[in-house]
Amino acid sequence: MPGARFADRAAAGRALGEELQRRGIGADGGIVLGIPRGGVVTAAEVAGVLGLPFDVALARKVGAPGNRELAVGAVGPDGTAVIDEVLARRVGATEPWLAQAVDVERREVTDREQRFRGDRPPLDVAGRVVVVVDDGVATGSTATAVGRWLSGVGASRRVLAVPVAPPQTADQMAATYDDVVVLATPAHFFAVGEFYVDFRQVTDDEVREVLATP
Repeated sequence: MPGARFADRAAAGRALGEELQRRGIGADGGIVLGIPRGGVVTAAEVAGVLGLPFDVALARKVGAPGNRELAVGAVGPDGTAVIDEVLARRVGATEPWLAQAVDVERREVTDREQRFRGDRPPLDVAGRVVVVVDDGVATGSTATAVGRWLSGVGASRRVLAVPVAPPQTADQMAATYDDVVVLATPAHFFAVGEFYVDFRQVTDDEVREVLATP
């Protein structure tokens, strides 16, 4: 595939873990959090390289009217919404439409929390170095929502680690995270999947299986 840089999410996660290890990030009492679904597969490999526990960070993007893949914002693990007001207006997302869309994604975050974690309590992030992992970011809306949540719950250091992101998004993430680690920042960026040979959809069952693996 033209432009592909990673064989699959697992390979990208191993490379990301090795880069974090080289930088000495997350070595002392850190936690790795993966953004479902694909980010959980990548995060599992990062956690394996670093020898750290990992969990999910539930976040859902709020898609534009008529274009679910274009994120105008996101809902974080605590239900707080982060909206790009300028983009939302540009694509015709009215206040009532946004309110309804945010409510839908809040319910989905709650449902996924139960589906993925079951009765297991979440890892305590207060006072810890937290490495947030996704399989890549485009607009960065979900990563921003997770980063702001971490700030509110007292994480000592917030690290965003992703295999690929457009340069402008990587730069913007520095406003939310203490450290941003990106393996590839291609100038010509259309979608995360174009930088993978295998970018098949990850299922809920796969996420549960990864999380259940010791």
